[in-house]
Amino acid sequence: MNYQEIISDIDNKNTKPIYFLIGEESYHIDRLINYFLNNLLEKEEKEFNQIVFYGNDSSVEKIISECKIFPFGSEKRLIVVKEGQYLKQLELLEHYIKNPQTSTCLVICYNKKTIDKRKKIGKILFEKCAFFESKELYENQIPDWIIKYLKKDDFTINNYAISMLLEHTGNTLSKIVNELEKLKMSCSVNKEITSELIEDITGISKEYNIFELQHSIGKKDFKRTNTIILYFSKNKKKYNIILIISMLFSYFEKVMLYHQVKNKNPQSISKILKINPYFISQYKNTSLLYSQKQLFNIFKYLKEYDLKAKGVGNKNSDDTILLKELTLKILDV
Repeated sequence: MNYQEIISDIDNKNTKPIYFLIGEESYHIDRLINYFLNNLLEKEEKEFNQIVFYGNDSSVEKIISECKIFPFGSEKRLIVVKEGQYLKQLELLEHYIKNPQTSTCLVICYNKKTIDKRKKIGKILFEKCAFFESKELYENQIPDWIIKYLKKDDFTINNYAISMLLEHTGNTLSKIVNELEKLKMSCSVNKEITSELIEDITGISKEYNIFELQHSIGKKDFKRTNTIILYFSKNKKKYNIILIISMLFSYFEKVMLYHQVKNKNPQSISKILKINPYFISQYKNTSLLYSQKQLFNIFKYLKEYDLKAKGVGNKNSDDTILLKELTLKILDV
């Protein structure tokens, strides 16, 4: 089933006996759970007919026992199992899944994990339950998702502002939404979320951030790179060297992919590199300055300094010195 079909089931009070919500992206699962809890039963029906279990402190036997109880003063009972990935002996559900109590709606959340559909219990869950899988978006899909999310309330945002935001939140949709809601509340009457607003609300500098560091190294801009590193040195907790190295590795990995892609049309590049088309020109320009041979050397430097940042073969140098050494080697490659 898809997200909207489940919402329609709830709105029409025509729910299936069992819903199994699974996936790496918890945002959609959390939203569905809240919608079940807030909308399936009337307020006066919830006290005796709505129960929430947590997988880490519940047993399958107890959950099944509650599922078999008939509703009191209501047509339905709603049993929600949060963090179902921690349930032990999930296979004990097999018999109930085959013969569920039709007056009960059982909703199981299986966050941040997958289930092997080849195994007996996995196959039964997939075939007999209303099965919803919440997949993580690819990196290149997130900017469009943000734009659509904001558009519902007539807000706008540009690509550079999105990049700044994602540096702060990462690609987790729940974190992105939390920040977007803060930004919407602080937005001016024109409803435009700008890089300046993101800087004010999140504390990320629009001039000195990891995205700008990547860009300056990509352009072989020595002066700009050193200026950003100096800024980072005054904010070491915020700009962790291991995170910076990881992001630089990801950046140059995409530059290498750009070299290797034969079909250079924007759609193909965007799909393979998993980036927004807006940033293709940046990777193209960087690929002109760094050959594949040079990129292999850069990967060696990144691995070397990742180990040093973790204390391997390095006793004295602090993070700022390590970052300066690393960027100098990359720029001089």
